[in-house]
Amino acid sequence: MPIDLVLVTGLSGSGKSIALTALEDLGYYCVDNLPPDLLDDFIALEQTHQVEKVAIAVDARSGSSLPRLPAQLQALKDGPGRQVRLTTLFLDADTDTLVRRFSETRRRHPLSLKPDDVQRGALVEAIEQERDMLADLREQALVLDTSLIRPAQLRSHIKRVLGTGHTSLTLVFESFAFKRGVPTDADFVFDARMLPNPHYDPVLRPMSGRDEPVASFLSEQNDVRRMEEDIARFLNDWLPKMAEDHRSYVTVAVGCTGGQHRSVYLVEQLVQRFAPKWTTHLRHREADTWPGANGH
Repeated sequence: MPIDLVLVTGLSGSGKSIALTALEDLGYYCVDNLPPDLLDDFIALEQTHQVEKVAIAVDARSGSSLPRLPAQLQALKDGPGRQVRLTTLFLDADTDTLVRRFSETRRRHPLSLKPDDVQRGALVEAIEQERDMLADLREQALVLDTSLIRPAQLRSHIKRVLGTGHTSLTLVFESFAFKRGVPTDADFVFDARMLPNPHYDPVLRPMSGRDEPVASFLSEQNDVRRMEEDIARFLNDWLPKMAEDHRSYVTVAVGCTGGQHRSVYLVEQLVQRFAPKWTTHLRHREADTWPGANGH
C-alpha cells in the first residue's frame, strides 16, 4: 500500500525533536535516528502493517552510512508502483544561534570530540562539518530556518505545510525583516525596502500590512503595484518548470526593513494570486515583534 514518508533531517540543535512532535500530532508514526541501512526494511515492514504515514529523523549521527541515503531515497520514490510518497524536511539555523543553544543547554554536539566540549571554536567546527555532511540532503528538501522562531511557531508551521497531504508543488510565501537577517530557507528573495514606507505615517506605524489602512495606502502606490506584478510574472514563468523538475516545495521570501508593512502586504497579495493555482501557505516571520500584533 502507498505510504507517506517524511524524512526529518538537518543540523543538530535546529529543532528536529520539535518537528517529530508536530508530525506525531498529524498522525505520523515517528522514529528518531533510524540507521539508513535499515530504511528499506523498515518501510516494507510498515507497509505490511498498513501504516500510512511515517516520519523518520536522520542526521549526522548516522555517520558513514549517510552519503548513501540520497540514493536510497530516490530508489524508494522510483520503486515499483511508486508506493512511497517522500517529503524531506531540513531544519536549519545560523551558526551563532546553534552555538548559543548548545552553550545554554550544555549538551554535546554529536560531532564534538570531547564529551564536555562546548567551547565556541570546537562547536563551530562541528557545526560546519555537519553542514557539509548534510549538504546533499538539503538540496532537494523543504528547508525551514529556525533561527528566529519559537518552538510553538515551528510546530504550527510544520502542521500547516505538511498537514495538507501530498501535492505536486507547494508554495510558501514568507515576509521578513532584513534587519533580522535573510531567511536561509528561501528559494527566492525579493527586496521591498525601496518602496514607500507606511512606518513614517504616525497613524499607520502601529499597524501591519494586513490592516486595511496600510493595505489601502500601499495599493495606491505605483511602485508597489509594479513590484507585485514583477514578482507574480517571474513566478508564473518559472513555477511550472520547477514542478516539472519534481520540486515539492518552493519558498518565496519578501523582505522590508521591519517585516511589518510592505513585505507583509506583498506576501498577502501574492498568496491571493497563487492560491487558486498551487497549494499555498503563508508565514510572517516577524509577527511576534509587531507593536500590538494581537493576531495580525
